[in-house]
Amino acid sequence: MSDLIAHTAQISWLSEFKTLTKHRLSLSVVFSSVAGYFLGAEQFNAITLILLFVGGYAMVGASNAFNQIIEKDLDALMKRTQNRPLPSGRMSVNTAWVTAVTLTLIGLALLYIINPTTAFFGGVSIFIYVAIYTPLKTKTPLSVFVGAFPGAIPFMLGWVATSGSFGIEPGTLFMIQFFWQFPHFWALGWWLYDDYKSGGFFMLPTGQRDTGTATQIILYTIWTITISIIPVFGVTGDLRLTVFSAGIVLILGLAMLFFAIKLYQKRGTKSAKQLMLASVSYITLIQIVYVIDKIWRVWL
Repeated sequence: MSDLIAHTAQISWLSEFKTLTKHRLSLSVVFSSVAGYFLGAEQFNAITLILLFVGGYAMVGASNAFNQIIEKDLDALMKRTQNRPLPSGRMSVNTAWVTAVTLTLIGLALLYIINPTTAFFGGVSIFIYVAIYTPLKTKTPLSVFVGAFPGAIPFMLGWVATSGSFGIEPGTLFMIQFFWQFPHFWALGWWLYDDYKSGGFFMLPTGQRDTGTATQIILYTIWTITISIIPVFGVTGDLRLTVFSAGIVLILGLAMLFFAIKLYQKRGTKSAKQLMLASVSYITLIQIVYVIDKIWRVWL
């Protein structure tokens, strides 16, 4: 009986840990870091990749945990978040603090083993996300702009892990994910507008689901597509893209733009949800295309 209780407790703890660290989001972020690693690596190093994966998850998970500590009272006001460990009372704030701090230290240590520059960018990411972005979410729509900085670091972090320095290549990867976040989060903010409003969050650039917001979503989608195909012109150092792969990226971008225009026309939550899902598919698929293109050009 005691073994069963202990096993149940372990399952419960793991479930709460996954929720506190937003494991799906964290894994998607780490995926972008791994993609950046393969783009920058001249040869495969399993140890570096493992350190990047575990250290990256620890850093993102810590950011999410700190975020939930700060916003626990606001999370209790929204249907989407009221069942999280802290607002529901299933986890104490002290436990969440210990978890967040421990993950931060583990993450920084593992990224530092790779190289100090990787650890530096990891530290900058968690600082901006927790200390600047999170408090601004209830004060100004500019929080999305601030949050785009830490959100764009993971894709470039993989390249930095292989090179130990920042240059045009990781800078381009940063810009791709930086601009992508605007249509993604504004679509999310449009879709969940009422829930965010209940928590006092300002996510849309105009504060409303209006023409201004829809127009900006289209513009940032176009900029995202443009930056995503720039490597085909050979102006981004060792980060390159064949014409064929650039064509695929362009098609994926136009599909995302289709949903952005549809949101402009329909102005409904269904269209916003469709754009949000399309944006997630876009960033994931173009990272896969970039990696396959690199493997095809260099490793085969």
